[in-house]
This record gives sequence, C-alpha cells and structure tokens, in this order.
Amino acid sequence: MKRAARWIGIVIVVLLLAIVALPFVVDANQFRPMLESELSKALGREVKIGDLKLDVWSGGVTAGDLSVADDPAYSGTPFLHAQSLTLGVDLWPLIFSHQLHVTQLTLVQPQMDLLQSAAGGWNFSSLGGRSAPKAHPSGTAANSGAGLNLSVKRVKIASGRLTFAQQNSKAKVRELEDVNVELTDFSANSASPFRLSAKLGGGGNIQLNGTAGPIDAADAAQTPAKVKLSLSGFDLAAAGVENSTGLAGLVSIDGSAAADGKTLFVNGRLKADRLKLARNGSPAQEPVAFDFAVEHDMRKRAGVLRRGEIHIGSAPASLTGTYVAQGESTAVNMNLAGPEMSVPQLAAMLPVFGVVLPAGSSFQGGTANAKLSFGGPVEALVIDGSLGLRNTRLTGFDLGSKMSGIEKLAGIKTGPDTEIQTFEATLHMAPDGSTFQDIKFVAPALGDLSGGGSVSPSQALDFKMRATLHTGGSALAMIGAKSGTGVPFIIEGTASSPIFRPDVRVFAADRVQSLEKNPLGKAAGGVLGKLGRKK
Repeated sequence: MKRAARWIGIVIVVLLLAIVALPFVVDANQFRPMLESELSKALGREVKIGDLKLDVWSGGVTAGDLSVADDPAYSGTPFLHAQSLTLGVDLWPLIFSHQLHVTQLTLVQPQMDLLQSAAGGWNFSSLGGRSAPKAHPSGTAANSGAGLNLSVKRVKIASGRLTFAQQNSKAKVRELEDVNVELTDFSANSASPFRLSAKLGGGGNIQLNGTAGPIDAADAAQTPAKVKLSLSGFDLAAAGVENSTGLAGLVSIDGSAAADGKTLFVNGRLKADRLKLARNGSPAQEPVAFDFAVEHDMRKRAGVLRRGEIHIGSAPASLTGTYVAQGESTAVNMNLAGPEMSVPQLAAMLPVFGVVLPAGSSFQGGTANAKLSFGGPVEALVIDGSLGLRNTRLTGFDLGSKMSGIEKLAGIKTGPDTEIQTFEATLHMAPDGSTFQDIKFVAPALGDLSGGGSVSPSQALDFKMRATLHTGGSALAMIGAKSGTGVPFIIEGTASSPIFRPDVRVFAADRVQSLEKNPLGKAAGGVLGKLGRKK
C-alpha cells in the first residue's frame, strides 16, 4: 500500500513538473502562422495575431493583440481590433501531438466598426468567404469561395465597443459600449444560442437573448436570428436621435425580433417618459405607451408600421404607415386615428408638440376625435387633418370676459369657465407655423363661432372669426342675427394670452352690404361705408 502511494506521488510530481515545464517546452508561437492562416481562410479576411503565450493552468493560449481586416470596398482600417485573444485548447493533443484544438474563444475589449453603404450592404457581409469579395453595385457581396468553416464550444466577447455608421456620410455614428456577448455551441452551419448586453451611447442599456444562424454563406448580414429584446433608459436627446427636431425623452422597449436575412420583424411595447416631440415643446408629465409591430427592410433602411396603438392614459389611438431613410434623414408617411379619446388626457400631450393653452386654463371632461396624417422628413414634419372636441369645459378661461369689447355690443354673458359643446377644425401644422380652418365652435352660453387663422412658431395668433350669438342685447347684435352674418371679431396676442377684439372694418362692410340691399337704406349705407373705409 505504501509502495503504491509512493508511485502515485511520483506520478503526480512528474505531471506537475511536466505542466510547469510545458510553456518552456512548447513554444505557442509555433502555432501563430497556422492560426492566422486558418482564421484568415475561415473569415475571408486577413487576420493578424500578436505573440502567443501558453497558460497551462487555465488551459488556454493568449495572444496580446488581434486584428481583422475590413472589406477594402468600405475601409482600409481594421474591421475588428481586440486588446487580446484567448483560446481555450485541449491540452493532451497539444502536449503529445503539438496539435491545436480550439474549444473556446474569448475577445477582450474588441473595437468593431460596422459600416453600411448607400446601397444597403454592410462591411461584414463578406465575412466567411475564401477571400475578401468586392461589393457589387447593388450593394450585395460576391462570394468566391465556400462559407465559414468554424465551430467552437463557446465564444465570448468582453467589454467590447461597436459603432454603426453610414459609409461616406456625416450622419451621427451610433455606439454600443461595454458590449458583452456569449455564444454556445457556435457553428457556422447551425443556429447558436447567444446573449448580449451593452450600454447605449448617450445612456441606457440593451439586452438580447436568442439564437442566430446558420451564417449565410453569400452574405453574413442576411444571417437569420430570433431574439427577445429589452431596452431601458435610452435618452433620445443625449443620443442625438433626430436632434434637430427637438425630440427628447427616456425610452424603454420590451419585445421580440426576428430576422429572415432580408427583413427584420419587431413587435413589443415602447414606453416613453418625459417625451418631447417639437423644438418649442415641453416634456410630457405622464408616460406614453406604444404597442407596435414593424417590418423593416434591412437593406433599403425602410419599413412599415403594421400596428401602432398609442396609449395616453386610457386614451386609445392608432398609428400606421411607412418610413424610409433618405440620406442623413428619415421621411415618414403615417396616419393617426383617434376616436373617442379623453380630452384631458389628450390635452396633457399638447405641450409635447409645442401647442399651448391659455395661461391658467385646463380641460375637464369630454371626448376628442382626431384624424391626422404625418408626412415628410422628421426634422420638417407636416401634419394635416381634422380635430374635434365634444362636451368639454375649458376651466380657468372666461371667453365672455376676453370678448369684452364685443360684449359691449352684443350683451354676452360672462362666466369663470367656458363650456364647449362642440369644436371642429381642419389643421395644417408645419415648421413655419400652423393654420386652423373651417372652425366650428359651439359654446352654449355664448353662441356659434366660426372662422380660421394661424399660429406662428412663436405662438402669435392671427384669427378672423364670426360669432352668431345666442343672446341678444343690442341693436347691432339683432342686426347681425337678422342678417345671418354674425358679429365679426379678431383674435390676436399669443396662445397663452389671447386678445379678442371686434373686427370693425368687416362689421362696417357687412352693414353696408345689408343696407344697400334696401333702397331706403342706401343713403345710410353710404355714410357707414365711408366710416368703415376711414377706419
């Protein structure tokens, strides 16, 4: 027994001595040319590796540097550069046969620059060819050899950095930082499970869990994948997303995505806190939720919003349409339909678009209907459509007192709030201002108001209106009622502090026209006409 224990001890000591001496006996650098050659063949790109060192205790070979060349059609700088590369290897074949069998691959602090051409191709599309292929005019990659032939039990990326940019473009470069990826049972010819976590440039975090593969032999960018997506704390303003539009807010997304090689299908729920959609807007006080389903053409950088449900509190609205990248901008063609929305909840979103209510006022109760179209580049978006309100109250705004100049003529009753039975208008909103036409405003305590006008980007008002009053109190009001033309007035000032005054010129012209129809009033009409013209 003692003799057996002695022999076991001797064997252990010999093995330990062999392991300690192995780095001096086996020069790991002898595998570098072979490793560079095999990786270059597998990737279809020139691969350079720094000095190799054997770490017996971890069962790996470490290279101090790694670089992978880019597709020359895109860039002359490396596509990928890593601080170090660690290869997990089978020690017994290495010790006894000097054969390198890789079981695990780890990249530490890699920098990867992803470039997309104007035609939609990517600089990683040609990965896997026997040689770096040239890009076709259509943006597709020509592959002259067989596909990637590489399989590893585990691939890890630690503390990486990815950039996304358009080739030959001044558009902002998007970044992912602190990228950590792990793939298991990686093979070019089958789907491999993976998980990814990263920090978004400008703030926020993203996590992906799913499968990817098999790698498309002709175009690696068309490799299919299925993932679950989680994004949180993405700061739109800090990330510079369409910064010229004033877009801001903190966005989170929970959903799923699937790519078939050409189209990316994404569906889920987006939630935005403190959302702002206009340069002169202010952040929303309540979160906005958006359930969506998108089909995105990865090559054309265009897509279709198949389903969009906007939830502002309990107010439902649907948004559908298309979008397409145009150079450094994105153009949209969307339609919004919002039947029976809550007026107070909808009004809470108005400041997001830069729309201001009179100071100190707010809506209570009622329903709203909106049918709007959104068109053009997002930095110069144009909105057209119709808007209607029913049975609501604008509290803190006394329309009667604001129309005091008309009240002296027509005897309008005043009150602390303004009851609105109906409000309808067609609208046109653009960067150079907004117009509201075909206004029909029914306030039970006042009358029927109609007309139209404009709001400048600085919120200056210029409206020409008429009031057919429900209350008579003066001869002029009765004349207006009998003529059927109503009492004309002007709204000026600003959206937060509107000014109402009678339109004396139009009023005089109306009276002249009314009197001239009656032969007995022609003389009086001539006098009023002169007065109106002098005014």
